[in-house]
Amino acid sequence: MSFFRSDTPADLLKHLFIIVVLTGALVIGFFYVYLPITTNHGETIVVPKVTGMNQADLEDYLDERNLDYFVDDSTYNASIKPGTVLMQEPKAGEKVKEGRKIYVSVSMKNPPVIKMPKLTDGSVKNAQMILKSYDLVVGQLQFVPNIQKDAVLRQLVNGQEIAAGDPITKGTRVDLEVGDGLGNQEFPVPNLVNMPADEATTLLVGQGLQVGEIFYQRARNGETEGMVVKQRPVPGPNTTIRMGQLVDLWVAGSEPLKSIE
Repeated sequence: MSFFRSDTPADLLKHLFIIVVLTGALVIGFFYVYLPITTNHGETIVVPKVTGMNQADLEDYLDERNLDYFVDDSTYNASIKPGTVLMQEPKAGEKVKEGRKIYVSVSMKNPPVIKMPKLTDGSVKNAQMILKSYDLVVGQLQFVPNIQKDAVLRQLVNGQEIAAGDPITKGTRVDLEVGDGLGNQEFPVPNLVNMPADEATTLLVGQGLQVGEIFYQRARNGETEGMVVKQRPVPGPNTTIRMGQLVDLWVAGSEPLKSIE
């Protein structure tokens, strides 16, 4: 065993050199041979595109590629076939290790049941936005005589009124009954001629009518400034008007200056 003897400094250096070489070989073997074999280091798989596929086909498709999947979300969409993959994570084209789970979102078979939102007493435009946000379908808009212009008066499903809070499935068609801004009650046109303009406008509002355009003209033939000298429609025994309709006025004198606050 003279090889391991260290009788001289040269023998000591030789032994140290051998130890360094053996240690380096072990380190290289561990990191560049053993670890790659045991951990498949450097071996990755490109994630395939699975969006648009049916969930029933995913298991075999991904198993062939040494991948797995997990459904972590589901969404209902009436226009998409049930079971269709809508989203995936990681996305197609990314590189992952073998056995990695692909998290997917799929379309539901049956629409979820939600609570019917309250649409009445609001505007038809606001009601349409609410319906879309709840994944409900805007149905027919039926305008009926009512002084509340563009206000939702009733919400209906299949011709039956549905109350806020009642159960309803997503994708259901909801019809709206909307006020047309005109009442259904007819009455004689009020006579506003020779009445001060401010009193005339107050009377119109009190009777559920709207003040239309006001035309100012020079007073003549003894007319008093600020008095109504003409109106449209003209009052008469056979002339009627409905709530919400407009009445135009002609007033003697100049238009009053608006105060600047």
